[in-house]
Amino acid sequence: MKRLLLLLCFCSPLLAAQSPPSVLRIYHDADYSSLRASAEAIQMGFVTALDEVNNHVNQAQLEVVIRDHRGNSNRSYLNLKQFLDDPTALAVLGGVHSPPYIKYRDFINENNILLLVPWAAGGAITRYPSADNWVFRLSLDDTQVGKVLIDYALNNNCQHPHLLLEQTAWGESNFKTLNHAYSEQMPNNILPVSWFNWSIKGNQASQIVNSISNGPAQCVIFVGNAIEGAEIVKAMAALPEDKRLPIISHWGVTAGNLHQQVGELLRNKVSLAVVQSCFSFQSSPLSEHAKAVFTRAKQLFPERFAINNFIVAEPGFVHGYDLGKLFINALQQVDLQKPMKEIRQALKNKLEQLDTPIIGLIKTYQAPFTRWSPEQQSAHEALAASDLCMGRFRADGSMALSPSFEGRP
Repeated sequence: MKRLLLLLCFCSPLLAAQSPPSVLRIYHDADYSSLRASAEAIQMGFVTALDEVNNHVNQAQLEVVIRDHRGNSNRSYLNLKQFLDDPTALAVLGGVHSPPYIKYRDFINENNILLLVPWAAGGAITRYPSADNWVFRLSLDDTQVGKVLIDYALNNNCQHPHLLLEQTAWGESNFKTLNHAYSEQMPNNILPVSWFNWSIKGNQASQIVNSISNGPAQCVIFVGNAIEGAEIVKAMAALPEDKRLPIISHWGVTAGNLHQQVGELLRNKVSLAVVQSCFSFQSSPLSEHAKAVFTRAKQLFPERFAINNFIVAEPGFVHGYDLGKLFINALQQVDLQKPMKEIRQALKNKLEQLDTPIIGLIKTYQAPFTRWSPEQQSAHEALAASDLCMGRFRADGSMALSPSFEGRP
Protein backbone atom coordinates (compact mmCIF):
# COMPACT_ATOMS: atom_id res chain seq x y z
CA MET A 1 0.00 0.00 0.00
CA LYS A 2 2.82 2.41 0.84
CA ARG A 3 4.46 1.63 -2.50
CA LEU A 4 1.18 2.41 -4.31
CA LEU A 5 0.77 5.73 -2.48
CA LEU A 6 4.37 6.64 -3.31
CA LEU A 7 3.77 5.86 -6.96
CA LEU A 8 0.67 8.08 -6.97
CA CYS A 9 2.64 10.93 -5.41
CA PHE A 10 5.26 10.72 -8.12
CA CYS A 11 2.67 10.51 -10.92
CA SER A 12 0.32 13.28 -9.84
CA PRO A 13 2.60 16.22 -10.78
CA LEU A 14 3.17 14.67 -14.19
CA LEU A 15 -0.56 14.25 -14.78
CA ALA A 16 -1.18 17.83 -13.67
CA ALA A 17 1.47 19.10 -16.08
CA GLN A 18 -0.25 17.33 -18.96
CA SER A 19 -3.77 18.52 -18.15
CA PRO A 20 -5.15 21.48 -20.12
CA PRO A 21 -4.88 24.90 -18.44
CA SER A 22 -8.05 25.78 -16.57
CA VAL A 23 -8.00 29.39 -17.82
CA LEU A 24 -6.63 31.04 -20.96
CA ARG A 25 -6.57 34.84 -20.99
CA ILE A 26 -6.87 37.21 -23.92
CA TYR A 27 -5.55 40.67 -23.08
CA HIS A 28 -7.53 43.50 -24.64
CA ASP A 29 -5.02 46.31 -25.18
CA ALA A 30 -7.16 49.30 -26.18
CA ASP A 31 -8.07 52.90 -25.45
CA TYR A 32 -10.82 52.66 -22.83
CA SER A 33 -10.40 56.34 -21.98
CA SER A 34 -10.76 58.77 -24.90
CA LEU A 35 -12.16 56.16 -27.36
CA ARG A 36 -14.08 53.97 -24.95
CA ALA A 37 -16.99 53.30 -27.36
CA SER A 38 -14.70 51.58 -29.84
CA ALA A 39 -12.90 49.56 -27.16
CA GLU A 40 -16.20 48.36 -25.73
CA ALA A 41 -17.52 47.50 -29.19
CA ILE A 42 -14.48 45.34 -29.95
CA GLN A 43 -14.79 43.62 -26.58
CA MET A 44 -18.51 43.02 -27.11
CA GLY A 45 -17.95 41.43 -30.52
CA PHE A 46 -15.16 39.16 -29.34
CA VAL A 47 -17.02 38.12 -26.18
CA THR A 48 -20.15 37.39 -28.21
CA ALA A 49 -18.14 34.97 -30.34
CA LEU A 50 -16.71 33.33 -27.21
CA ASP A 51 -20.20 32.99 -25.74
CA GLU A 52 -21.20 30.84 -28.72
CA VAL A 53 -18.87 28.13 -27.35
CA ASN A 54 -19.81 28.86 -23.73
CA ASN A 55 -16.44 30.59 -23.21
CA HIS A 56 -14.67 27.22 -23.29
CA VAL A 57 -12.39 25.49 -25.76
CA ASN A 58 -10.90 22.05 -25.10
CA GLN A 59 -11.85 22.25 -21.39
CA ALA A 60 -10.13 25.61 -20.93
CA GLN A 61 -12.11 28.67 -19.89
CA LEU A 62 -11.49 31.77 -21.99
CA GLU A 63 -11.32 35.16 -20.28
CA VAL A 64 -10.89 38.65 -21.71
CA VAL A 65 -8.68 40.90 -19.56
CA ILE A 66 -9.13 44.63 -20.12
CA ARG A 67 -5.98 46.76 -20.28
CA ASP A 68 -6.49 50.48 -20.98
CA HIS A 69 -3.52 52.04 -22.78
CA ARG A 70 -5.31 55.44 -22.94
CA GLY A 71 -4.06 56.07 -26.47
CA ASN A 72 -0.45 56.01 -25.25
CA SER A 73 2.07 53.77 -27.03
CA ASN A 74 4.24 53.39 -23.94
CA ARG A 75 1.28 52.19 -21.87
CA SER A 76 0.52 49.68 -24.62
CA TYR A 77 4.13 48.49 -24.34
CA LEU A 78 3.71 47.99 -20.59
CA ASN A 79 0.55 45.97 -21.26
CA LEU A 80 2.50 43.76 -23.66
CA LYS A 81 5.19 43.20 -21.04
CA GLN A 82 2.55 42.29 -18.46
CA PHE A 83 1.13 39.83 -20.98
CA LEU A 84 4.51 38.12 -21.24
CA ASP A 85 4.68 37.77 -17.44
CA ASP A 86 1.29 36.04 -17.28
CA PRO A 87 1.59 32.23 -17.65
CA THR A 88 -2.08 32.00 -18.65
CA ALA A 89 -1.94 34.71 -21.35
CA LEU A 90 -2.62 33.33 -24.81
CA ALA A 91 -3.17 36.29 -27.13
CA VAL A 92 -3.57 40.07 -27.27
CA LEU A 93 -6.62 41.68 -28.84
CA GLY A 94 -5.78 45.13 -30.12
CA GLY A 95 -7.63 48.43 -30.28
CA VAL A 96 -8.12 51.46 -32.52
CA HIS A 97 -4.70 53.09 -32.50
CA SER A 98 -2.02 52.06 -34.98
CA PRO A 99 1.01 53.87 -33.46
CA PRO A 100 1.56 51.38 -30.58
CA TYR A 101 1.68 48.40 -32.92
CA ILE A 102 3.85 50.16 -35.49
CA LYS A 103 6.29 51.39 -32.86
CA TYR A 104 6.53 48.03 -31.05
CA ARG A 105 6.03 45.70 -33.98
CA ASP A 106 9.54 44.25 -33.64
CA PHE A 107 9.05 43.68 -29.90
CA ILE A 108 5.74 41.90 -30.56
CA ASN A 109 7.21 39.56 -33.15
CA GLU A 110 10.53 38.92 -31.44
CA ASN A 111 8.70 37.92 -28.24
CA ASN A 112 6.12 35.76 -30.02
CA ILE A 113 3.15 37.80 -28.83
CA LEU A 114 0.10 36.67 -30.79
CA LEU A 115 -1.62 39.97 -31.66
CA LEU A 116 -5.14 40.00 -33.13
CA VAL A 117 -6.00 43.35 -34.74
CA PRO A 118 -9.71 44.21 -35.20
CA TRP A 119 -9.34 47.94 -35.87
CA ALA A 120 -5.86 49.55 -36.18
CA ALA A 121 -5.34 50.08 -39.92
CA GLY A 122 -1.67 51.13 -40.27
CA GLY A 123 -0.27 49.20 -43.23
CA ALA A 124 3.06 48.38 -41.57
CA ILE A 125 1.47 46.57 -38.62
CA THR A 126 1.16 43.21 -40.36
CA ARG A 127 4.10 43.55 -42.72
CA TYR A 128 6.96 42.15 -40.66
CA PRO A 129 9.91 41.18 -42.91
CA SER A 130 9.98 37.57 -41.75
CA ALA A 131 7.84 34.45 -41.53
CA ASP A 132 8.01 35.02 -37.76
CA ASN A 133 5.10 37.40 -38.13
CA TRP A 134 2.77 37.18 -35.11
CA VAL A 135 0.26 39.87 -36.05
CA PHE A 136 -3.07 38.91 -37.65
CA ARG A 137 -5.54 41.55 -38.79
CA LEU A 138 -9.23 41.42 -39.60
CA SER A 139 -9.81 45.08 -40.20
CA LEU A 140 -9.16 47.81 -42.70
CA ASP A 141 -5.63 47.91 -44.08
CA ASP A 142 -4.30 51.29 -45.20
CA THR A 143 -2.50 49.77 -48.18
CA GLN A 144 -6.00 48.90 -49.47
CA VAL A 145 -7.99 51.79 -47.97
CA GLY A 146 -6.00 54.41 -49.88
CA LYS A 147 -7.21 53.08 -53.22
CA VAL A 148 -10.81 52.81 -51.99
CA LEU A 149 -10.88 56.43 -50.80
CA ILE A 150 -9.20 57.76 -53.95
CA ASP A 151 -11.46 55.75 -56.27
CA TYR A 152 -14.51 56.96 -54.35
CA ALA A 153 -13.41 60.58 -54.72
CA LEU A 154 -12.52 60.37 -58.42
CA ASN A 155 -15.73 58.53 -59.26
CA ASN A 156 -17.84 61.19 -57.55
CA ASN A 157 -16.77 64.47 -59.10
CA CYS A 158 -13.73 65.10 -56.92
CA GLN A 159 -10.72 65.14 -59.20
CA HIS A 160 -8.76 67.34 -56.81
CA PRO A 161 -8.87 65.97 -53.24
CA HIS A 162 -7.02 67.66 -50.39
CA LEU A 163 -5.59 65.39 -47.70
CA LEU A 164 -6.20 66.27 -44.06
CA LEU A 165 -4.14 63.87 -41.95
CA GLU A 166 -3.25 63.45 -38.29
CA GLN A 167 0.47 63.93 -37.58
CA THR A 168 1.21 60.35 -36.45
CA ALA A 169 2.66 57.17 -37.91
CA TRP A 170 -0.87 56.31 -39.02
CA GLY A 171 -1.29 59.62 -40.84
CA GLU A 172 2.12 59.31 -42.48
CA SER A 173 1.29 55.78 -43.61
CA ASN A 174 -1.89 57.05 -45.25
CA PHE A 175 -0.03 59.92 -46.92
CA LYS A 176 2.06 57.36 -48.80
CA THR A 177 -0.77 55.02 -49.75
CA LEU A 178 -3.17 57.78 -50.78
CA ASN A 179 -0.57 59.43 -52.99
CA HIS A 180 0.37 56.09 -54.51
CA ALA A 181 -3.27 55.35 -55.34
CA TYR A 182 -3.80 58.84 -56.76
CA SER A 183 -0.67 58.74 -58.92
CA GLU A 184 -1.82 55.48 -60.50
CA GLN A 185 -4.80 57.30 -61.97
CA MET A 186 -3.41 60.83 -62.14
CA PRO A 187 0.28 60.36 -63.09
CA ASN A 188 2.87 62.88 -61.90
CA ASN A 189 0.47 64.40 -59.40
CA ILE A 190 1.03 64.71 -55.64
CA LEU A 191 -1.91 65.46 -53.41
CA PRO A 192 -1.82 68.62 -51.28
CA VAL A 193 -1.84 67.84 -47.58
CA SER A 194 -2.58 69.58 -44.29
CA TRP A 195 -1.49 68.03 -40.99
CA PHE A 196 -3.04 68.32 -37.54
CA ASN A 197 -2.17 67.05 -34.06
CA TRP A 198 -4.35 65.12 -31.64
CA SER A 199 -6.73 67.27 -29.57
CA ILE A 200 -6.85 70.02 -32.19
CA LYS A 201 -8.79 73.09 -31.04
CA GLY A 202 -11.66 74.79 -32.82
CA ASN A 203 -9.68 77.84 -33.96
CA GLN A 204 -6.91 75.63 -35.36
CA ALA A 205 -9.44 73.50 -37.22
CA SER A 206 -11.07 76.63 -38.65
CA GLN A 207 -7.76 77.96 -39.96
CA ILE A 208 -6.97 74.67 -41.70
CA VAL A 209 -10.44 74.21 -43.19
CA ASN A 210 -10.58 77.84 -44.40
CA SER A 211 -7.24 77.44 -46.12
CA ILE A 212 -8.33 74.25 -47.87
CA SER A 213 -11.67 75.71 -48.94
CA ASN A 214 -9.98 78.75 -50.51
CA GLY A 215 -7.83 76.52 -52.71
CA PRO A 216 -8.64 74.27 -55.69
CA ALA A 217 -9.81 71.31 -53.58
CA GLN A 218 -13.14 69.71 -54.52
CA CYS A 219 -13.31 67.47 -51.44
CA VAL A 220 -11.36 66.60 -48.29
CA ILE A 221 -9.97 63.14 -47.55
CA PHE A 222 -9.73 62.97 -43.77
CA VAL A 223 -7.61 60.55 -41.71
CA GLY A 224 -8.13 60.98 -37.98
CA ASN A 225 -10.29 59.97 -35.05
CA ALA A 226 -13.65 61.13 -33.74
CA ILE A 227 -12.34 63.81 -31.38
CA GLU A 228 -10.50 65.68 -34.13
CA GLY A 229 -13.12 64.77 -36.74
CA ALA A 230 -15.80 66.61 -34.76
CA GLU A 231 -13.73 69.82 -34.79
CA ILE A 232 -13.20 69.55 -38.56
CA VAL A 233 -16.93 69.02 -39.18
CA LYS A 234 -17.78 72.05 -37.01
CA ALA A 235 -15.25 74.16 -38.89
CA MET A 236 -16.61 73.03 -42.28
CA ALA A 237 -20.21 73.72 -41.20
CA ALA A 238 -19.24 77.25 -40.18
CA LEU A 239 -18.22 78.12 -43.76
CA PRO A 240 -20.66 79.71 -46.21
CA GLU A 241 -22.64 77.00 -48.01
CA ASP A 242 -20.87 77.52 -51.35
CA LYS A 243 -17.49 77.06 -49.67
CA ARG A 244 -18.22 73.79 -47.88
CA LEU A 245 -16.50 70.67 -49.20
CA PRO A 246 -17.62 67.05 -48.92
CA ILE A 247 -15.51 64.99 -46.51
CA ILE A 248 -14.43 61.47 -47.41
CA SER A 249 -13.14 59.92 -44.23
CA HIS A 250 -11.14 57.01 -42.94
CA TRP A 251 -13.10 55.10 -40.34
CA GLY A 252 -11.40 56.55 -37.26
CA VAL A 253 -14.34 58.94 -36.91
CA THR A 254 -16.63 56.01 -36.06
CA ALA A 255 -14.56 55.12 -32.99
CA GLY A 256 -16.04 57.71 -30.64
CA ASN A 257 -19.05 59.97 -30.16
CA LEU A 258 -18.71 62.08 -33.31
CA HIS A 259 -22.40 61.84 -34.17
CA GLN A 260 -23.40 62.85 -30.66
CA GLN A 261 -21.39 66.05 -31.10
CA VAL A 262 -22.11 66.97 -34.72
CA GLY A 263 -25.04 64.81 -35.85
CA GLU A 264 -27.24 67.79 -36.70
CA LEU A 265 -24.45 69.34 -38.78
CA LEU A 266 -24.07 66.09 -40.73
CA ARG A 267 -27.80 66.05 -41.46
CA ASN A 268 -28.03 69.66 -42.59
CA LYS A 269 -24.68 71.16 -43.53
CA VAL A 270 -21.77 68.76 -44.05
CA SER A 271 -21.54 65.71 -46.30
CA LEU A 272 -19.50 62.92 -44.65
CA ALA A 273 -18.86 59.50 -46.20
CA VAL A 274 -16.86 56.96 -44.17
CA VAL A 275 -15.01 53.86 -45.35
CA GLN A 276 -15.76 50.64 -43.48
CA SER A 277 -16.12 46.92 -44.07
CA CYS A 278 -19.15 45.78 -46.05
CA PHE A 279 -21.46 44.85 -43.21
CA SER A 280 -23.82 46.78 -41.00
CA PHE A 281 -26.67 45.63 -38.79
CA GLN A 282 -28.49 48.73 -40.06
CA SER A 283 -28.43 47.55 -43.68
CA SER A 284 -31.00 45.00 -44.74
CA PRO A 285 -31.68 42.25 -45.40
CA LEU A 286 -29.87 40.53 -42.54
CA SER A 287 -29.11 36.82 -42.62
CA GLU A 288 -30.50 34.56 -39.91
CA HIS A 289 -26.96 34.23 -38.60
CA ALA A 290 -26.56 38.02 -38.30
CA LYS A 291 -29.93 38.31 -36.55
CA ALA A 292 -28.88 35.62 -34.06
CA VAL A 293 -25.58 37.38 -33.34
CA PHE A 294 -27.37 40.68 -32.68
CA THR A 295 -29.88 38.98 -30.37
CA ARG A 296 -27.07 37.27 -28.44
CA ALA A 297 -25.22 40.57 -28.04
CA LYS A 298 -28.34 42.25 -26.65
CA GLN A 299 -28.76 39.44 -24.13
CA LEU A 300 -25.10 39.63 -23.06
CA PHE A 301 -24.90 43.43 -22.86
CA PRO A 302 -28.41 44.76 -22.12
CA GLU A 303 -27.03 47.95 -20.57
CA ARG A 304 -25.29 48.86 -23.84
CA PHE A 305 -28.62 48.74 -25.68
CA ALA A 306 -30.62 50.53 -23.00
CA ILE A 307 -30.52 53.88 -24.84
CA ASN A 308 -30.00 52.89 -28.47
CA ASN A 309 -31.05 49.76 -30.30
CA PHE A 310 -27.75 49.70 -32.17
CA ILE A 311 -24.06 49.23 -31.42
CA VAL A 312 -22.01 52.39 -31.09
CA ALA A 313 -18.73 52.10 -33.05
CA GLU A 314 -20.30 49.11 -34.77
CA PRO A 315 -17.29 48.19 -36.98
CA GLY A 316 -15.40 47.31 -33.80
CA PHE A 317 -18.10 44.81 -32.86
CA VAL A 318 -18.25 43.32 -36.35
CA HIS A 319 -14.51 42.85 -36.65
CA GLY A 320 -14.15 41.70 -33.04
CA TYR A 321 -16.82 39.05 -33.60
CA ASP A 322 -15.42 37.77 -36.91
CA LEU A 323 -11.87 37.70 -35.53
CA GLY A 324 -13.17 35.83 -32.50
CA LYS A 325 -14.70 33.20 -34.78
CA LEU A 326 -11.38 32.63 -36.56
CA PHE A 327 -9.53 32.55 -33.24
CA ILE A 328 -11.90 29.94 -31.77
CA ASN A 329 -11.74 27.75 -34.87
CA ALA A 330 -7.94 27.72 -34.76
CA LEU A 331 -7.77 27.17 -31.00
CA GLN A 332 -10.11 24.17 -31.21
CA GLN A 333 -7.41 22.46 -33.27
CA VAL A 334 -4.60 23.09 -30.77
CA ASP A 335 -3.33 20.64 -28.15
CA LEU A 336 -3.52 22.58 -24.89
CA GLN A 337 -1.50 20.00 -22.94
CA LYS A 338 1.74 21.82 -23.67
CA PRO A 339 3.72 24.78 -22.29
CA MET A 340 2.19 28.15 -23.12
CA LYS A 341 4.90 29.12 -25.63
CA GLU A 342 4.17 25.96 -27.60
CA ILE A 343 0.42 26.60 -27.42
CA ARG A 344 0.91 30.11 -28.82
CA GLN A 345 3.13 28.76 -31.61
CA ALA A 346 0.60 26.08 -32.50
CA LEU A 347 -2.21 28.64 -32.51
CA LYS A 348 -0.23 30.92 -34.83
CA ASN A 349 0.37 27.99 -37.18
CA LYS A 350 -3.32 27.03 -37.18
CA LEU A 351 -4.41 30.57 -37.95
CA GLU A 352 -2.22 30.36 -41.06
CA GLN A 353 -3.75 27.01 -42.02
CA LEU A 354 -7.52 27.43 -41.53
CA ASP A 355 -8.98 25.22 -44.25
CA THR A 356 -12.71 25.02 -43.48
CA PRO A 357 -15.30 27.73 -44.20
CA ILE A 358 -15.97 29.95 -41.18
CA ILE A 359 -19.18 31.99 -41.19
CA GLY A 360 -18.72 35.57 -40.03
CA LEU A 361 -20.74 38.76 -40.35
CA ILE A 362 -18.77 40.33 -43.20
CA LYS A 363 -18.43 37.10 -45.17
CA THR A 364 -17.70 33.39 -44.99
CA TYR A 365 -13.94 33.12 -44.58
CA GLN A 366 -11.99 30.69 -46.75
CA ALA A 367 -8.33 30.38 -45.67
CA PRO A 368 -8.25 34.00 -44.41
CA PHE A 369 -4.57 33.85 -43.45
CA THR A 370 -1.49 32.17 -44.90
CA ARG A 371 2.17 32.00 -43.93
CA TRP A 372 3.78 35.39 -44.42
CA SER A 373 6.54 35.93 -46.97
CA PRO A 374 7.95 38.92 -48.88
CA GLU A 375 5.96 37.70 -51.89
CA GLN A 376 2.75 37.55 -49.83
CA GLN A 377 2.67 40.92 -48.11
CA SER A 378 -1.04 40.61 -47.24
CA ALA A 379 -0.82 37.04 -45.91
CA HIS A 380 -2.00 38.14 -42.45
CA GLU A 381 -4.91 40.26 -43.74
CA ALA A 382 -8.33 38.59 -43.53
CA LEU A 383 -10.08 41.32 -45.54
CA ALA A 384 -9.43 42.54 -49.08
CA ALA A 385 -10.34 45.77 -50.87
CA SER A 386 -13.45 44.03 -52.20
CA ASP A 387 -14.68 43.76 -48.58
CA LEU A 388 -14.67 47.56 -48.12
CA CYS A 389 -17.63 49.91 -48.62
CA MET A 390 -18.59 53.47 -47.76
CA GLY A 391 -21.08 54.31 -45.04
CA ARG A 392 -22.97 57.28 -43.67
CA PHE A 393 -24.38 58.16 -40.28
CA ARG A 394 -28.13 57.78 -40.01
CA ALA A 395 -30.29 60.23 -38.08
CA ASP A 396 -30.15 58.11 -34.92
CA GLY A 397 -26.34 57.92 -34.95
CA SER A 398 -26.04 54.42 -36.35
CA MET A 399 -23.97 53.74 -39.46
CA ALA A 400 -25.44 52.27 -42.64
CA LEU A 401 -23.76 51.36 -45.91
CA SER A 402 -24.06 54.06 -48.56
CA PRO A 403 -24.09 53.21 -52.28
CA SER A 404 -23.71 56.78 -53.49
CA PHE A 405 -21.82 60.01 -52.91
CA GLU A 406 -24.12 63.00 -52.59
CA GLY A 407 -21.57 65.81 -52.81
CA ARG A 408 -22.33 69.19 -51.35
CA PRO A 409 -25.48 69.14 -49.16
